[in-house]
Amino acid sequence: MPAATAFAIDPTKDIIHAPKDPAQWPEFREQLFRWRDEIRHSLNYNDALYRKPEFAWGASAFSCCFLMMCDEAFYDPKSGCYTVESFLDEGIKEFGGYDSLVLWHAYPRIGVDHRNQFDFYRDMPGGLTGVREVVHALQKRGVRVYINYNPWDLNTLREEKSDLEMLAEMVLVLDVDGIFLDTMAEGGEEFRVKLDAARPGVVLEGEVAPPLKRICDHHASWAQWFDDSEAPGVLRHKWIERRHMQHQIRRWDFDHTGELQAAWMNGSGMMVWENVFGAWVPWNARDRSLLRSMLPIQRRFSSFFSGEDWTPLVPAEKPGVYASLWSDGDLRLWTLVNRSDNELEGTLLKIAATPGERYFDLIAGRELKPVENGGSVELIATIRGRGLGCFLAAPAARPGGDFDGFIKAQQVIHVQATSDTTRPRREMRQRPVVATRKLAMPPVGMVTAAGDEARMLVTHIRLRECGFYDSSVVEPLVLSWSYPFQMQEIRRDFQFIPYAIDETPVTNAQFAEFLQATHYRPEHPENFLKHWQAGQPPAGKADHPVVWVDLDDARAYAAWAGKRLPTEAEWQYAAQAGDGREYPWGNGMRAGVCNLGETGDTTPVKAFPNGRSPCGCYDFCGNVWQWTESETTDGRSRFCMIRGGSYFAVQGSHWYMDGGPRPATFTAKFLLMWPGLDRCSTIGFRCVVDLE
Repeated sequence: MPAATAFAIDPTKDIIHAPKDPAQWPEFREQLFRWRDEIRHSLNYNDALYRKPEFAWGASAFSCCFLMMCDEAFYDPKSGCYTVESFLDEGIKEFGGYDSLVLWHAYPRIGVDHRNQFDFYRDMPGGLTGVREVVHALQKRGVRVYINYNPWDLNTLREEKSDLEMLAEMVLVLDVDGIFLDTMAEGGEEFRVKLDAARPGVVLEGEVAPPLKRICDHHASWAQWFDDSEAPGVLRHKWIERRHMQHQIRRWDFDHTGELQAAWMNGSGMMVWENVFGAWVPWNARDRSLLRSMLPIQRRFSSFFSGEDWTPLVPAEKPGVYASLWSDGDLRLWTLVNRSDNELEGTLLKIAATPGERYFDLIAGRELKPVENGGSVELIATIRGRGLGCFLAAPAARPGGDFDGFIKAQQVIHVQATSDTTRPRREMRQRPVVATRKLAMPPVGMVTAAGDEARMLVTHIRLRECGFYDSSVVEPLVLSWSYPFQMQEIRRDFQFIPYAIDETPVTNAQFAEFLQATHYRPEHPENFLKHWQAGQPPAGKADHPVVWVDLDDARAYAAWAGKRLPTEAEWQYAAQAGDGREYPWGNGMRAGVCNLGETGDTTPVKAFPNGRSPCGCYDFCGNVWQWTESETTDGRSRFCMIRGGSYFAVQGSHWYMDGGPRPATFTAKFLLMWPGLDRCSTIGFRCVVDLE
């Protein structure tokens, strides 16, 4: 047989690609081992932190859930309570449970007002005490908890302490186990010192794989959008440090088999993420069942996958099937993947026979009766298309620890396995608009703004990745750092019944009149009229738009006034007069027509008469965002479309929410959670009434 073509590994890749030709695999492995020794020597690699028992949890945290804290499966806005237990129970049923969880809080809402990323934790239900109770409830169920750090948040309200000092304080106050480093490859060396002083065992996990020299103090990282070879490659960081946990993630993809197979072949983990910043990107049934099958094996044999005896790409017996070998003492374990779409049955592996050994198919949950052939053993099983396999070879007296119970549990999981790639759909439900009493004439302070029908252009920036009216993603996004900046344009046809709209946004003085008449007090008063003093509007701001009110506060005012909130279409038609103009005054931004933020605050609602809309309304652009009657939910994400923009715009990062004055066509999807967070210093409202 001719010698195999020389193959050289490329250690610059996050997954070191493997040669397709099995004849080259021995040389591939030799190069891997040689490179590992060289790189660890050149780094003078020190694994001291991995040997500390307080960090040991990181090496076995295979399943990590990326959780939007506003997810209705986690926080019930009707009861006003976190639903930790039911959320975790559902995670066990669908995904096999979570070992760790990221409490994601600020993006894509941060930047709508001055609040910084730490304020978002403070303004969660129950404040920091409530979040700490959630953390403890998760930990009681065996789930480790990350908070997240957004390093790009530099221009919202600054703390008196540095970000690092604030992170250490949050770790101490909330009792969390790790910090997810959003957009980062590494935390500075001072991170470790500060965090260790706050709480032992705090794991740093970067969204980007850290530099090789920082593997020693970063116990985990994302394996995000890693491109694998046809023959499964080797995770570079996992190869250098077997206890380093990498979570495979392609958040916009509908097929996760590539990630699952990379994790399975490398003894690494998965990120479960379906509510992607408010866009619903569900896992299909097949991928859920694959994860449910592999997690119990990874957890039971975690010492194998974090140990030193790992042999990548051992020979398999079926085309498209690949295997890794893991050993621990006298136990051997093989993880297999089927790269093809076809189910394969028969001999999958031939291994050296050892007298007295027993063999198990851990995916199917059964003991095998191997075929012995000339000193070797043939392991026969079935592996689904794009599926996983796993064999264990053990001495007759091993393994223990209720292994029979484990096998029976795997049988149950296997019976429920499916190749169905159907993704669960979610129905969008919009809160119905309740008509007002029809009036013959517009009340004082309101103007008629109705047309019979209109086709209007609606624009929306995809920067914040949170979807649009329909929170589901219609097709997978192709990753490039230009995609978030795309302006999405939709033309929609609307029919109108006659209506009148407020000439201005509701002012502080008008809202004070409402409070005096009704003694209104919201059920959750957190941040309600936060800017008022002793129950009165700020001095000199009676004619400024009222802010720090949520949707229900605005609805309560509207009901008292015999009005309602405008639909998005009603708001836009009144701003444009139906002629498609860009701004209420015409096309193009110019000075003197709206609040551009020069004073850093709101202005009186009639301060810019030259910026009125054709029907005579003020403040349709800038000053404050305005609520519309567009509350929608899919059972996981609840949101409202807000209009008009505001005086406030945070500079310095494109991850901040859309700020500043906005065209009449522009709409922003604003994720809702609870009143204490939903009330903002830059969102007000105006009302409409129905006309005869």
